[in-house]
Amino acid sequence: MTIPTAPSTTPLFDEAYYAAVTAAIRVEATKLLSEGTVSEVIGYVAGRRPGSAMPAVITDPAKANDLIFSPGCRNNLSLYLTKAKKEVKKSGKVAIVAKGCDMRALAGLIGENQLKRENLHIIGVACAGVYSANSDQAKPLSEASIARKCRECKVHLPEGADFIAGDLPQLPQLPPIEAAELARLEAMTPEERWAFWKEQFSRCIRCLACRQVCPFCFCEQCLCDRNRPQGIESTPRPAGNMAWHIVRAMHLTGRCGGCAECERACPMDIPLNLLNRKMAQEMKELYDFEAGLAPQEKGPLNEYKEDDDQSFIK
Repeated sequence: MTIPTAPSTTPLFDEAYYAAVTAAIRVEATKLLSEGTVSEVIGYVAGRRPGSAMPAVITDPAKANDLIFSPGCRNNLSLYLTKAKKEVKKSGKVAIVAKGCDMRALAGLIGENQLKRENLHIIGVACAGVYSANSDQAKPLSEASIARKCRECKVHLPEGADFIAGDLPQLPQLPPIEAAELARLEAMTPEERWAFWKEQFSRCIRCLACRQVCPFCFCEQCLCDRNRPQGIESTPRPAGNMAWHIVRAMHLTGRCGGCAECERACPMDIPLNLLNRKMAQEMKELYDFEAGLAPQEKGPLNEYKEDDDQSFIK
């Protein structure tokens, strides 16, 4: 029997890469604010704990040197243009720092008329990866601490950005985890898959962190909060939990950009991005559609075409 080896803790990238990206972001942000091209820059600054980072809105060119890029820059900042837009007192064009997965969210939001591309200056990041949810951010990024989504990311270079900060380093070939998990689920019987997700959702405490951190949950009042009539039970009980997560997955199908913020924010470690990845896989196989690669007004579940697959109709 082959005993699996523990993931390596050897640093994947040197500090020069992060320093170069940080310097490029600062130079671009300073120029944009000084020239009045944008009124604000939404980016990352150092967090309170060593190695961590947190979102920030910079309006003063003198503060642009507070901006950073590091493996701790995990947040999808597009949230600050939709749900958390009250934090952004927009008075003109806004610049935003975006990793590749964040760019997919921006493209989706533009396609759904939540944002206007002409109102954005996108500072794309040549992103080699970020920390996973439970990693020690005081230590360098390694195979053991890199986020699962980054192992099989296809958008390390954000196409369509107005400016790209840094150069992408040589990326290591890391074994994919989510793809292996998807293959394991595919090998299960429908009954086994149902039992798997039932067990996962049974841990849900209905804190709604997944909804609050998702840039696509931008409705001012969520259908699931309504109690007259009540669409979904609001208490953390099995039936209500299952309904909540299935409804949310369907609402994100054909829209989710794969940032995995929902999974990172979940205090119960429910593999929400695995479910979103499965739905994205279905969209690719059935409709040859991938969400967020370019702004599109409608996805496969928002429109009908005569040549749509109808094999599911019995």
